[in-house]
Amino acid sequence: MSFGGAILSLSPQAETTTGSDPARRVRGAESAKHRHKRVCMLAYTAYESDGRVRRYAEALANRGDHVDVIALSIGTIWQRVEKLNGVTLYRVQHRKHDERHKWSYLWRLLRFLFVASLFLVRYQRRVRYDLIHVHNVPDFLVFAAWYPRFRGARVILDVHDIVPELFACKFGATLDSLYIWLLRLIEKASAAFADHVIVSNHLWYETLTSRSVAKERCSVFINHVDPVIFRRRKRTRYDGKLILLFPGTFQWHQGLDIAIEALAHIKKKIPSAELHLYGGGGVEADLVQQAARLELNGSVKFLGGVPYERIAEVIANADIGVVPKRANSFGNQAYSTKIMEFMSQGVPVVASRTKIDCFYYDDSLVRFFASGDSEALAEAVLSVAQDNTLRENLIAKGLEYAERNSWRHKYQSYLDLVDRLVAATLPSPRMGRLGVESKVGGA
Repeated sequence: MSFGGAILSLSPQAETTTGSDPARRVRGAESAKHRHKRVCMLAYTAYESDGRVRRYAEALANRGDHVDVIALSIGTIWQRVEKLNGVTLYRVQHRKHDERHKWSYLWRLLRFLFVASLFLVRYQRRVRYDLIHVHNVPDFLVFAAWYPRFRGARVILDVHDIVPELFACKFGATLDSLYIWLLRLIEKASAAFADHVIVSNHLWYETLTSRSVAKERCSVFINHVDPVIFRRRKRTRYDGKLILLFPGTFQWHQGLDIAIEALAHIKKKIPSAELHLYGGGGVEADLVQQAARLELNGSVKFLGGVPYERIAEVIANADIGVVPKRANSFGNQAYSTKIMEFMSQGVPVVASRTKIDCFYYDDSLVRFFASGDSEALAEAVLSVAQDNTLRENLIAKGLEYAERNSWRHKYQSYLDLVDRLVAATLPSPRMGRLGVESKVGGA
């Protein structure tokens, strides 16, 4: 079986059904499409809180496929193996969000790559996976699938974040530096190793297909809201306060310092206003100091992380969702999952005018403000809070948009992609690599 990846057979007898006869090849492909698949996912993340990984894994498990996930443990409780909604989760490494230097971050990634590779060598012999779905960051984690790929498994590389631009922002590197050039080289090699690449928004699709992967081997799946988790919840808070909400990672490109500064302006008009921040990250200590300096300690609340299953309840009890990303950073093209999550709970959204958010939304869906301008953010929040017509229109349009673009209407495209990849036989040299329709499931 070649390293290029022939179809993985259930048994020696199954291999004989996909020989040179065209009719047998068709029957073999149909059989592979309809039988249950054996899939393993790799993700340098906590599975329980990563909605994107969970959506894929549970969609496969719900139709009867065998799904294993190799991921991280975060927190004090570390149960190495656990069954969650039909998915078997293997936590192989613990993570702390304290990476201040790129080399400490790289060491932990390399360790995860090594452990995941050993896992796949061992389990491929036992389970015989049909497909390995690898989630970045990092891109090079895809090489952990070398042994299953050698044995015929198909490989998907799922680009959650485009790595060179992300690391340039995170660690202050310039886009023309040697370090970023190396990351782009790794991106290209990783995409070449995979049978198919999934990317999380259309702007990054254009970037990746211009430098690292052919369009016919690349698809777009944005972070569609999961209607199981984000079904409409009832509001239970009636205290008369104006609660602004941000759930997510505390990084510089998210612009949370801009939101805190805006809160100082907002409180001059609405003294009861509060900013609730759920999550954590590298700039949290700086944000705490900023809130103290502006005498907002009681109004800016750092509430830590919450289980993924509870975040919809938290959102439902907010008044306005804020997405203050910096347009002069990685955030300009990073899709904001939280926008659609806010919409799903009937919470109006105030967001900075970034390239990516203007691509997917317009002024009927989101109240935009000039990125980086705290006074403009304050003005936008006040307009939504004080204009009942504007607020109700944003809520109604947002609910409609979230339903139209929910995972309920998109998951079948992912299942179809998996089935086509697994069913495809190794193409002849003249045919080139497997062709799969681009932008499957795109918005």
